[in-house]
Amino acid sequence: MAIISEHIKGEPHSKGKIVLGYSGGLDTSVLIPWLQEEGYDVVAAIAAVGQPADSDIEAIAAKAEQIGAVKSYILDLREEFAEINCVQAIYANSLYEGVYPLLSAISRPLIAKHLVRVAHAEDAVAIAHGCTGKGNDQVRFTLGIQALDPQLDVLGPLRYWELTTRSAELEFAASHNVPVRATKESPYSIDENVWGRAVECGVLEDPWNHVPEDAWAITVDPTQAPDEVTEVVISFEKGKPVAIDGKKMGMLQLVQTMNKVGGENGFGRIDTIEDRLVGLKSRECYEQPGALALIKAHQHLEKMCLPGEVLEQKAVLEHAWAKQVYNGLWYSPLKEAYDAFFASTQKTVTGEVRLSFYKGSCTVTGCKAPVAMYDFGLATYDEGDTFDRSAAAGFMTLYGLPNNTWAKKVGGWSSVDADKAKMAEVLSFASAVKAQQA
Repeated sequence: MAIISEHIKGEPHSKGKIVLGYSGGLDTSVLIPWLQEEGYDVVAAIAAVGQPADSDIEAIAAKAEQIGAVKSYILDLREEFAEINCVQAIYANSLYEGVYPLLSAISRPLIAKHLVRVAHAEDAVAIAHGCTGKGNDQVRFTLGIQALDPQLDVLGPLRYWELTTRSAELEFAASHNVPVRATKESPYSIDENVWGRAVECGVLEDPWNHVPEDAWAITVDPTQAPDEVTEVVISFEKGKPVAIDGKKMGMLQLVQTMNKVGGENGFGRIDTIEDRLVGLKSRECYEQPGALALIKAHQHLEKMCLPGEVLEQKAVLEHAWAKQVYNGLWYSPLKEAYDAFFASTQKTVTGEVRLSFYKGSCTVTGCKAPVAMYDFGLATYDEGDTFDRSAAAGFMTLYGLPNNTWAKKVGGWSSVDADKAKMAEVLSFASAVKAQQA
């Protein structure tokens, strides 16, 4: 947690210090003068979780001070985010509503944890965020902060102040000399981290509109992707990706590499209608080439390494985990219990998965694992077959015993009243066929 600068402007305000989770965007930039007018000394905390490579975090911190923050913190959370939050998301194969890897939802609890740390260091009276009253992040920040320190107040000014529209915020920014990038002509709202990129607002709010090409940034148009297949091999150790094409690397570099590979091949774009926690549906666009590819590879390796019953139950809990995290309950007993189950299942998930990328697609083309439930001798129909076919008859007798017993007790399928008409139809058809053959 690095303080890059500190300068107090005049006498402290009457309400004390407030820590603002600051991104440099429109919402949090206009909050600095607004909170000052409300009587707070604003301490800006900038979390680096994998914003674009060309973004200058120090410039964002300097901008916060230029607008009026009394102090700025730069929090470099990229390694921690990749090694902990992204790995847990892979263990859980997290796809909210079966569509997209959680992006903002897995970063907010980490940011909340470090906002609490800054608040304690500064003896702040509260933490503020720039989330709107229609989104999910307000819940994630508030519940995360309160779970870590129930004594801290959490303010979400955009929920109740008069600037309820994006246009009004832009006008407020202009009147208070707040520099912002967003304009009325290009009003996208963007969130980006190591795990991918989320885009909403503007023309995207009409689900009939095509997504403009300028909304995408880390993936090429699939039609413009290379004409050749790109293959990579992902190595996993106990469920965690550890290498690409045999080259060992940390999670941060690994995810960044997969974002590049997938993005260059036009893979990773998502355009979906999403159910928000607050009760409304929203059109959301995501770019997550690395996350989608790694989860696809991990799922395939799990199919090789885990028993079917474990996979069946894990799929149910994966859906529950994604919903729990999406709804802001990262710090909760239930999510902790899910994590313990997933960690247990990963003990044998070690091996390699080959992925092939081509013009917007990512396909698993090979998989191998030292400890796998898949057994070639049992699976093959050729030489080396070790399956005992003589056991099949006895297996079917025992497996079908309850069903056969039921059929004998009730007199068979044809005696069940609800199925008499169906049985009559079958018998009639059979008789017709026999007559025709005769």
